[in-house]
Amino acid sequence: MSKMRLAIVGAGPAGIYAADLLLKAERDFEVEIDLFEQLPAPYGLVRYGVSPDHPRIKGIINALRDVLDSGEIRFFGNVRYGQDLTLDDLKQHYNAVIFSTGAIRDAMLGVPGIDAEGSYGAADFVSWFDGHPDVPRTWPLEAASVGVIGNGNVALDVSRMLIKHADDLLVTEIPENVYDGLKANPIEELHLFGRRGPKYVKFTPLELRELGEVRDVDMVIDERDFAHADPYADEVLAKNKQVTVMTRIMDKWRDEQRAREAGETEPSSRRLHLHFWSKPVEVVTEEGRVTGLKIERTAPDGEGGIVDTGEFEVIPMQSLYRAVGYFGSPLDEIPFDENRGVIPNDRGRVLDLEGAQIPGVYATGWIKRGPIGLIGHTKSDAMETLERLMEDSTTWWQPEHGDANIIPELLSNRGVPYTNLDGWHRLDEHELSLGEAAGRTRIKVVSRDEMTRVSRGE
Repeated sequence: MSKMRLAIVGAGPAGIYAADLLLKAERDFEVEIDLFEQLPAPYGLVRYGVSPDHPRIKGIINALRDVLDSGEIRFFGNVRYGQDLTLDDLKQHYNAVIFSTGAIRDAMLGVPGIDAEGSYGAADFVSWFDGHPDVPRTWPLEAASVGVIGNGNVALDVSRMLIKHADDLLVTEIPENVYDGLKANPIEELHLFGRRGPKYVKFTPLELRELGEVRDVDMVIDERDFAHADPYADEVLAKNKQVTVMTRIMDKWRDEQRAREAGETEPSSRRLHLHFWSKPVEVVTEEGRVTGLKIERTAPDGEGGIVDTGEFEVIPMQSLYRAVGYFGSPLDEIPFDENRGVIPNDRGRVLDLEGAQIPGVYATGWIKRGPIGLIGHTKSDAMETLERLMEDSTTWWQPEHGDANIIPELLSNRGVPYTNLDGWHRLDEHELSLGEAAGRTRIKVVSRDEMTRVSRGE
């Protein structure tokens, strides 16, 4: 075969990295790649899953932009797979497809009362404050006391966005509706819960340090959480440099708390309580609404796990967020593992529910392996998938139509208002101009219709 035509569904980091790696790979055939994205703009969770006060992480967009701007990949935004474009369409026009649709739903947490009014998934809240076009424009920020379950970076992002003063976010690209919502937030206290101890957290030191640097917020520590004898933590975790750094950060907060308690420093207007060794067992409700979280105190088992103590506490609150992981969504005509939230696959080769390979269909990123690992992990993940793809050249689809111009015609004939790379540049410049007019770097456009209209120059 002298030329391969590849479709990639999903224009986040996983999809863009896969395209870039294939273009750079040693091969004996030419490649044409079309990248399809359901949103009018590219970049996936880098644009819609990273808190706006993390410009360093969003710098990844610069690398992704270079890939798209190379001129070797076509981008089709605002195209919904399964609705605007089907699997049969892909088979007629491409030799193979890679699905890189990520994971944007919240994983469930099996505790009684978790579905009460005032209980939310972190992923939904992140989509709101990141200006995702397919979520409501408002968010119910009505609680003075809020709980967040989770000890990962998403839990910290959610906590920081809830406790931070809205005016301190004006240096970011948050949309106006998000600023207005956070400005009216009456929060005074936030409680962050983790089942294990302070040395077991999944945060990065950078994220943890940033949490303590939020203006006018006191970090509140429970000294009981540092009193457990834990040989495993002392012998194994203490050798981890990240754990050492984070322990130092929390020790500093403990010193600051002692100073406040001694009257040596003035208290802030908001407080963030860290609760370790705290396992959620029930969401306490009244008339169907969150009023508290019942936790059971845990203790180390000496081997890196926990044991229950039988000691229970109820922490009052009026709303609760669970940040316990993301979960994938099923795709039309593609097998789906409902338990793991992924497309069943063998190193990227998509399998049917009996375990047989489906020719021409591949997966990469979180929809392949689950929501595990940082953005950088998607490169090695994409390479594994591409190696399988290139090994399978004898089983690729043989498309009826090889003319690249047919795809734009097909979408136009179906009335799909698709966007392209030039359109993304127009939207990018438009958002920058909105920010400049307001003395900010960027203001993100939220409405799908407006994003599409600006992108298409209409």
